[in-house]
Amino acid sequence: MNLTLPPKVTDRAFARLSEIGASAEGKALRVAVEGGGCSGFQYDIKLDDVADGDLVLEGAGEKVVVDEVSLPFLADAVIDFSDELIGARFVIENPNAASSCGCGTSFSI
Repeated sequence: MNLTLPPKVTDRAFARLSEIGASAEGKALRVAVEGGGCSGFQYDIKLDDVADGDLVLEGAGEKVVVDEVSLPFLADAVIDFSDELIGARFVIENPNAASSCGCGTSFSI
């Protein structure tokens, strides 16, 4: 795993956070990695408070946070927002994932 490059957040993801009023509620988008899912690891994406030790990525007045434990798994990943016919959701393009499931929420390294 590449431990040197932080994840990146697209303008589209920051724009979606602005649309839903995350910063107005005092919240940030938390992107975390947990054990589980059909491929070994899964993403946990939710609105949350900023905690001590979080990496804070800022843009357009909004914040995305990643905790210290999840950071190595998300090195050089891209956090984006997708709005397609099948639904709208935040998505992770993770170069550290060796494989992922069809739904895109779990992966293996």
